[in-house]
Amino acid sequence: QVQLVESGGGLVQAGGSLRLSCVASGFTLGYYTIGWFRQAPGKEREGVSCIRESGGQMQYAVSVKGRFTIARDNARNTVYLQMKHLQPEDTAVYYCASTYGSDRPCRLSGSYYASWGQGTQVTVSS
Repeated sequence: QVQLVESGGGLVQAGGSLRLSCVASGFTLGYYTIGWFRQAPGKEREGVSCIRESGGQMQYAVSVKGRFTIARDNARNTVYLQMKHLQPEDTAVYYCASTYGSDRPCRLSGSYYASWGQGTQVTVSS
């Protein structure tokens, strides 16, 4: 019954912006820490960002810090990833993931999360 659905991906030119959404169903997102991950063809999965259920702790990969912003709207059961100044190396399938617990801190390790969405494709052209 726990479901996460990503949306907002697409094709954008280098320097452009996209906002990804992660919508939860079957559970109350406000009780979960959420992470964003990405995987490009031939590359390992990379932790991008995470946010605690309170919104008080956020974490970013060095590769995206200063360009990406994570935020949550618990009333809408949604977590967002605002991506700016996109570069071709940002091209990947982006996934959101959740882990339960009001005391669960942010982690950028995939094994930390129990539920995953199906992903949304982000393609950045040069």
